[in-house]
Amino acid sequence: MTEQPDRTPPDAVPAGEAAEAEWWQAEGMPWKHKPERADILCLSAISVAAIYGLVMLPLRPVMLGLAPHLLGSLGYRTGLVLVGALAAVGDQWWPLVLVLGALMSMKFDWIYWWAGRLWGRSILDVWVHGKSPRTQRRYERAWGWARRYETLAIFVTFLPIPIPAAVVYAALGAAGTSLRKFLSVGFASALLTSGAYLALGFWIGEPAVAAVDAYGKYLWYLSIAILVGMLAVYFYRERQRAAAEKAGTASPVED
Repeated sequence: MTEQPDRTPPDAVPAGEAAEAEWWQAEGMPWKHKPERADILCLSAISVAAIYGLVMLPLRPVMLGLAPHLLGSLGYRTGLVLVGALAAVGDQWWPLVLVLGALMSMKFDWIYWWAGRLWGRSILDVWVHGKSPRTQRRYERAWGWARRYETLAIFVTFLPIPIPAAVVYAALGAAGTSLRKFLSVGFASALLTSGAYLALGFWIGEPAVAAVDAYGKYLWYLSIAILVGMLAVYFYRERQRAAAEKAGTASPVED
């Protein structure tokens, strides 16, 4: 019997040796396809927003004591309240802080809307991965609620209540809410709530200013404490992760 020739291409991968998955196919990525330029840019923007939040965490106490107008202009509520209190004792910069604060309070919102538009529900699956069942249920409810109420959902994210705003914005992007409507409703909501924080500070008035003056003596200690706490949490989680990986890769005991 004539032996059949081997028609396997010289560079083919044998059936029993599957090629390693590409980096973009790794678990935890929000896309179901090879990422394009928009995917990479959006993921990079989300990373920048996360880094910004971490950097600002220890800086906010310092800015509250030394530069409340700047903190308020960046959209932080404590800064807006203090600027309102300063307005009660004669400061005249509050209109500018109001407008800038409203704009800056929504500076990263469009990124999460974009993520929802690009990846749909896949981004929610990434965010809930590894979270507690309670957090997963909260994210799921926020996703469904945002798609149902849309305009109201945007407004609620600017209130001081524990709602996952990023989930809401991604849900709206996935549901097809236009960017124009999303930004228009967001700015109107931010302007209204920022004005409310300024009014609260104006109502409190001089006592708030005096309290911040006293707080200024300790603001560096608070910032250092926050920074130390962040580092402690980071190293603790790294130790937990390393221990989990070591336990998962440990060889079983042979009989």
